Amino acid sequence: MSIALYIGQINRASHMPLPLYASKVPAGFPSPAEDYMEGRLDLNERLIQHPHATFLLKVSGDSMIGAGIMPGGMLVVDRSIEPVHGKIVIAVLDGQLTVKRLHKKHGVIRLMPENNQYRPITISDEQDLEIWGVVTNVINCLE
Repeated sequence: MSIALYIGQINRASHMPLPLYASKVPAGFPSPAEDYMEGRLDLNERLIQHPHATFLLKVSGDSMIGAGIMPGGMLVVDRSIEPVHGKIVIAVLDGQLTVKRLHKKHGVIRLMPENNQYRPITISDEQDLEIWGVVTNVINCLE
């Protein structure tokens, strides 16, 4: 999977609170929504813990669909979180960006896809690996 686009760093000064409804939306019979408005929600506050260390990326490819990361989706990435075993990370491997689950076991580092169509990438001593950050949230588009 490749990362298609660096969107930029999050700026909390440009927040825009959106309406937040108190009830969950039923997937059956329609319900009048205005009666259930709870308040307003700023998605920056909900999705971003460390704004100065956070950036967004747009996804291309399908190697992480098992983790809910779909082509065209947006990744919220935090550079201040330690990239430990099991975390989904943005990695630069030999100059190429990728998003994979980090697997560290018995001194071996692997970048694991979440799609059986792809094979894990075992990192050798000759390869250059840099972790840019840990994926904290995914925003998938329905189109």
